Amino acid sequence: MVVSAIEVGGEAFRRQAWRAAYVQLSAADRNAGLGVDDLERLATAAYLIGRSDCADVWARAYQLCLAQGETARAARCAGWVAFALLNAGEMARGGGWLARAQLLVDEGGLEGAERGWLLVPQAIACYPDDPARALDGFLAAGEMAERFGDRDLAAMAGMGQGQALIALGAPTRAMPLLDEAMVAVTAGEVSRIIAGAVLCGAIDACQQVLDVRRATEWTAALSHWCDAQPDLVPFRGQCLVHRAEIMQLHGDWQDAADEAERACEWLSGTPPAGEALYRCAELQRLRGDLQGAEETYRAATIAGCQPQPGLAMLRLAQGQVDAAVAAIRRVVDETVGAVARARVLGPFVEIMLAAGQPDIARVGADELSTMAGEIDTPYVRALAAHAAGAVRLAEGDPQHALPELRRAWTTWRDLDAPHEAATVRVLIGLAFRAVGDADTAAMELDATRLAFESLGAGTDLARVEQLLRAEPAKRPGGLTDRELDVLVLVARGSTNRAIAAALVISEHTVARHIHNILTKLGVSSRTAASSFAHEHHLV
Repeated sequence: MVVSAIEVGGEAFRRQAWRAAYVQLSAADRNAGLGVDDLERLATAAYLIGRSDCADVWARAYQLCLAQGETARAARCAGWVAFALLNAGEMARGGGWLARAQLLVDEGGLEGAERGWLLVPQAIACYPDDPARALDGFLAAGEMAERFGDRDLAAMAGMGQGQALIALGAPTRAMPLLDEAMVAVTAGEVSRIIAGAVLCGAIDACQQVLDVRRATEWTAALSHWCDAQPDLVPFRGQCLVHRAEIMQLHGDWQDAADEAERACEWLSGTPPAGEALYRCAELQRLRGDLQGAEETYRAATIAGCQPQPGLAMLRLAQGQVDAAVAAIRRVVDETVGAVARARVLGPFVEIMLAAGQPDIARVGADELSTMAGEIDTPYVRALAAHAAGAVRLAEGDPQHALPELRRAWTTWRDLDAPHEAATVRVLIGLAFRAVGDADTAAMELDATRLAFESLGAGTDLARVEQLLRAEPAKRPGGLTDRELDVLVLVARGSTNRAIAAALVISEHTVARHIHNILTKLGVSSRTAASSFAHEHHLV
C-alpha cells in the first residue's frame, strides 16, 4: 500500500498534478515515511499548491540528508526552507536557515553550485537599495552556475542581473539577459518553482521599463505555463494581474475586468491583492463607473496598495479638479526613479492642463521627453509625444502640436493601445479645429467617438459627444475658448504680465495666444483686436 501511494504520487508529480501528488505522497509519508527524493517532491508539491507546511517537509529532508552524510544536498534543502520562509514573510526564520546553509557550505568546504545558490538571496537582499552590489552577487552566482552546469541557478542569476541593471539605469543591457532566462523557462530547462519565479520576475522587470511588447509576450508565456498546471497557486494570482494589465492596454476591457476579479479571489488576504483591486478600480474608472471605482480604490488602499495615479484621475473625472491637482502634485513629488515617474507624469500633465496650468504641465512634458531619450521604449516615446503635443496645443500652438500628436497616435496604434490612441486623436481633432480645419476636426472626433463606444469608455465618450455638438465656427473669429479669454483681457487694457497672472499661465504663452488671435482676426495690433472684441460685445 505504501509503495503504491508513492508510485501514484510520483506519477502525479511527473504530470504536474500537484494536488494529487501532495495527497498521495502525504499518505505514504504518514504510513511509513519517505526518503529524501520523495520528501523533496512532497515539499515541492506543497509549495506549488500554496501550503505552508512545505518548509517543514524540506526541513525533514534536510535532517535526513545530514543523517546520511549528504552535506551538499542538506545545504540545498536548507536553502529551500529559507526560500519558502522568506517568500512567506518569515524573515527571521528564513534568515536563520540561510545561515545554517552557509555554515554547512563553509564547514564542509563545498565549492559546488551550493555556494552559488547562497549568493542569490544575499544579492536579493541588496536590491533595490544597492543594485550595484546586487549585480556583483548575481554575476558571481552566474559564473558558478556556468562552472557547475546548474540551469536553475543560471536562470535565477540571469533574471537578477537583468533586474539589477534596470535599477542601475541600463535597460538595454538588461533585456538580453532576461530574454535568455525566459527562453530557458519556456524550453522546460528549469524546475517548476524556479520557472515561476523567473517568469514573474522578468515580467515585472519588463513592466518596470515599460517594455510593453516584451511584457505582452512573456505574460502570454506565463499564462500558458500556469494553464498547464491547474493546481498551481503561488504564481497564478500574479499571472492574472499581469494578464489584466496587458488586456486593459490592448482594449479588451471586459476580459481584463474578469481576470482582475479572479486575481482578487486568488490573492485574497495577501499583499498582492491590493494590486488586483487597483486594476479593478482602473477599469471601473475607464468604463465610467465612478462610484464603483471610488469604493475599489479605497479597498486597494486598505489592502496596502498606493491608489495613485488612478485616484487623482478619478477626481478629475468627477470634476474635482483642485483635489486632482493636490493629489497628483504630491504623488509626483514623492515618486523617485525614471520609470516610476514616467507612470505618473502622463496623468500629471493631463490634470495640470485641465486645471489651466500649461506652464506647470510643460515641466512634466519636458521631463517625459528626457526620459524617452534615456529609456527608449515605444511606450515611453508615446507618453512623451502625447504630453508634448497636449501642452503645445494648450499653449495655443496647434501647428507644432500636430506633429507630436500624430507621432504619439502612430506609436499607440502600433502598440495596439486603442484607448490611448483615441485619447490622442481627440487632441488631434481639437488641433485641426484650432487651425480652422473644421471638416478634418469633425472626422477625427467622430473616429474617436466610435473608438470610445467600442471600448465602453463611458466618460470619454460623453466628452467627445459634447465636443461634436459644439459649434466652433460660430465663435467670433474662430477663436478658441482660451483665446477668447485672452482677447477679453486685452480689450480691458491688461498687460501680458497681468493676463498671465489672471489666467495662471506664462507670459510666453500669453504672447503665443495674442499672436494667434491677431492672425485669426487678420489684424496687426492689440488696438485693432480690442476693437473687434467691443464690436462683437465680448466685453
